[in-house]
Amino acid sequence: MFEKEKMLAGKLYNANYDEELIKERMNVKDKCFEYNNIKPSNIEDRTKLMKEILGKYKDNFFIEQPFMCDYGYNIEIGENFYSNHNLIILDANKVKFGNNVFIAPNCGFYTAGHPLDYEIRNKGLEYAKPITVGNNVWIGGNVIVLPGVTIGDNVIIGSGSVVTKDIPDNKIAYGNPCRIIRDND
Repeated sequence: MFEKEKMLAGKLYNANYDEELIKERMNVKDKCFEYNNIKPSNIEDRTKLMKEILGKYKDNFFIEQPFMCDYGYNIEIGENFYSNHNLIILDANKVKFGNNVFIAPNCGFYTAGHPLDYEIRNKGLEYAKPITVGNNVWIGGNVIVLPGVTIGDNVIIGSGSVVTKDIPDNKIAYGNPCRIIRDND
């Protein structure tokens, strides 16, 4: 099994020394650099380049600069997606956003994780688990979503949260670690 196959399967893989993965990351990081340096008012060029970066997208989306990701092709955004400044998506595995998702500034979605065993970790091995965000979701500023998390439909995640576990539909949740506070009626 190649390192990329291991990565997408959620198995331990080596991202540090695999030439294919390094090349893919450098390619998208160059595109992100270019995107982040396009004049903000040049919406047409920004949208065109973002379509080259993302794996799947609907027509109506906007991502403020700066934006960073690892591969791009593992990111899928739905209709009416908006992200404020400084969105970081470590997309070693799939990151899927539904329709009508709004993300405040300084948020991160991290599919990558590292083994607790330092000997394995020191070999450069890591794993990646998918992240899924449902429809009609609002994510406050400075939120971090960790590997393997699913956020349901009609959810609000409060600012400063670290989302370590799934959040079901129709909930308001916040905190570190993020926990359900009440229903979102």
